[in-house]
Amino acid sequence: MDDKKPRHQLVVFYDGSCEGCIKDRARYERWAGDRGRDIYWFDITDKEEVLLGMGISPQQALQELHVQTAEGDIHSELDAYILLMKRVPRLMPLAWFISLPVVRPVLSWLYRTWVRRRLEQDGRL
Repeated sequence: MDDKKPRHQLVVFYDGSCEGCIKDRARYERWAGDRGRDIYWFDITDKEEVLLGMGISPQQALQELHVQTAEGDIHSELDAYILLMKRVPRLMPLAWFISLPVVRPVLSWLYRTWVRRRLEQDGRL
């Protein structure tokens, strides 16, 4: 078996048509530094066929962050954010906090509500 590390440990499916998402990506890359070098940022804009081929609903990809691990597992919404945050020391406490059973459902609802409003305002939902 080849001992080489895969080039990308995470693929992040993000909305490249969303100004806030682009800013969030830049902030994450700045904070992650070298720890973010093995992340591939895949812009989902006009990539419906690719997403469907991977078993990701294009509509869900717009409404929830998705990441794919090197093993091929796909995680979405808060699970995706937690995976990303755990890679950055300054975000590790936040990853722990949002995974708490009391916090997680409330934050999930707030996140979904915020994204839905953003997409409706942009005429994309």
